[in-house]
Amino acid sequence: MADPSEIIAVGDRGESFSRTPGPSDSHRRSLVEIFAVFALILAAVWTPQGRLNAVFSLSAAACVLAFAVRGRWGPREMGLCRPLAGAGKILLIGAALCGLIWLAGLALRFAGTGYLVPWNRSWQYAIWAMVQQFILQSVFFIRLEAAVGGRRAALSAASLYALAHIPSPVLTLLSFLGGLLFCELFRRWRNLFPLGVIHAALGLTIANSLPDKWLHHMRVGIGYGMTH
Repeated sequence: MADPSEIIAVGDRGESFSRTPGPSDSHRRSLVEIFAVFALILAAVWTPQGRLNAVFSLSAAACVLAFAVRGRWGPREMGLCRPLAGAGKILLIGAALCGLIWLAGLALRFAGTGYLVPWNRSWQYAIWAMVQQFILQSVFFIRLEAAVGGRRAALSAASLYALAHIPSPVLTLLSFLGGLLFCELFRRWRNLFPLGVIHAALGLTIANSLPDKWLHHMRVGIGYGMTH
């Protein structure tokens, strides 16, 4: 009895043969999954707070969890099994970048001060930073990597990450550059945890150092135009 995953096809002369789904089938499914999650995230970002926004947000979360569990990548490939792999180097890079951003903030102090994120929101942002890294790396990047290779996957994933930060010009640019860095570090060490740490540290440093009139309290999407 043939495996249920096999597809029965008919040749030009009427003979039947079976084939298993090829790489293109898997890649097509991966791209559909990326599109579904990204579309729901954009819908949530551009929808006012309320029931519809909650529906989009919960649907995006459900898709992320479902695709992660049902995907063909294991915990190691998703960066969940080696919390110490490259952690020292990744954290050192993050600390150096935080220092550079802080110095840039000093140089730009004439343009305005930054926004000191309250403690009760700082730890929430830290959790959200880890969630963002999971979506970026363990959902988007690994699927794109299988389809187009590591370098192109980093560029594509970083572009999606930047698009989610429109219309903030500063955050869109910084998110693209940060996305490239995060994906490259993930590609080398396959470790999600230090990426979440430096993501949170960089985000809070940016908010505190760069002029808030450029960042609008780090808001994106429909919230970018809201008054403080």
